[in-house]
Amino acid sequence: MPASLHTDGGARGNPGPAGIGVVLANEHGEVIADIARGIGATTNNVAEYRALIAGLELALERGIAELDVYLDSKLVVSQVLGEWKIKDERLRALAAKAQILMGKFDAITIQHVRREQNAAADALANQGMDAAMVDVEDGWPEQESLLE
Repeated sequence: MPASLHTDGGARGNPGPAGIGVVLANEHGEVIADIARGIGATTNNVAEYRALIAGLELALERGIAELDVYLDSKLVVSQVLGEWKIKDERLRALAAKAQILMGKFDAITIQHVRREQNAAADALANQGMDAAMVDVEDGWPEQESLLE
């Protein structure tokens, strides 16, 4: 039975202070790792991709070979699966990185879920956005490299 990965990203404003949330659970549904991180000022879609990439990297670091991935971003799921064209160059680069990471698993699925089915990752993404907002008083924090 594969592990499961729930990811979410968001920004307060578009662009605005952004954060990512990731929940990695083993085959029994027990959380084995999570991430709540501010990523500077960026768009919702970039944050969604950054969350997916961080989650895939986390699963690979933990030695996961089979993974079921769940996102509440229909755009990211459809673009990564090649169902929708990617017009934005930044998103195209992020999608390519996600696809490379996905290719490193023995078996992987990715599917869109409703927001309420992604509540834990959403809560962590909000924590990340809160952290990104702390730096607003000093000006927008620098966005991390898209391809890190």
